[in-house]
Amino acid sequence: MTSLRRPPALRRGDRVAVLAPASPIERAVFERGVAELRNLGFEPVFDERALAASGYLAGPAAQRAAAFRQAWEDPDIAGIVAVRGGYGSAQLLPLLDAAALRRAPKAVLGCSDLTALLAYLTTGCGVVGFHGPMAVNLAQGAAGYDRNSLLGCLSVPEPLGPLRPPGVEVIRRGTARGVLLGGTLTLLLASLATPYAFAPPARYVLFLDDVGERPYRIDRMVTQLRQSGLIDAASAVVCAEFPGCRDDTGRDARSVCAELLADFSGPVLFGFPSGHTSGPGLTLPLGVSVTVDAEASPGLIIEEAAVS
Repeated sequence: MTSLRRPPALRRGDRVAVLAPASPIERAVFERGVAELRNLGFEPVFDERALAASGYLAGPAAQRAAAFRQAWEDPDIAGIVAVRGGYGSAQLLPLLDAAALRRAPKAVLGCSDLTALLAYLTTGCGVVGFHGPMAVNLAQGAAGYDRNSLLGCLSVPEPLGPLRPPGVEVIRRGTARGVLLGGTLTLLLASLATPYAFAPPARYVLFLDDVGERPYRIDRMVTQLRQSGLIDAASAVVCAEFPGCRDDTGRDARSVCAELLADFSGPVLFGFPSGHTSGPGLTLPLGVSVTVDAEASPGLIIEEAAVS
């Protein structure tokens, strides 16, 4: 993995492209998300492709990839925000140029299905990415995302510092340092054995998120991730909230992760609110050094600026 390049910080008045790399979004939700971007001080830029719909996809892959390339290559566009997840981001990857993405990095904000793109940007192209709210989350205002961590990551060329949200549980105690990488568990696994495989460096910090998966499926995926060597290569594991990952017996993602990671060599946290959350989601910079603190006051310490 090459050293990651940091995109320029977003400033008030910057033009930000709003794109649909995956599934379609309802117009009313889209408009509320765009309005919130304006409230944050940015100028949203979009065209009819952002509202395209073709079944479960926001239009053909070629169209979605062209919109992404156009935004990336436009010097007047400072960053890119996805409208929502769903499915389809992985279809763009063969249509993107890794060298071009690395040559002129831009802030890309998203989560859920956008993990396919963020994992490619970080471990394939060497560009810092941002695991945070999309238009569908921004549309909820303060109930959908954490404003301070969003602006702190995207607009301040300084380390964000400690993030110690309430409700984070310690599964395994300890502290560890490494480059923060990861995202939605399902998408990380789907990348394996492809030219766009999630390929983190040794001693990285693994962040895992997902939603609505039954516990046996979480078990299967974490088991596969471990058998692939990607868990043992990590210095720490930070699990998100995993909402809706429960069955009728009361078994849930937390109990599965606690059992499967009981003998992991480093610290493990559960319930970190980023991505799929039950409340406002924090923005996390992927590709920068962090410290995982799994002691008395558990959380993450972001030690490097994510933007230049």
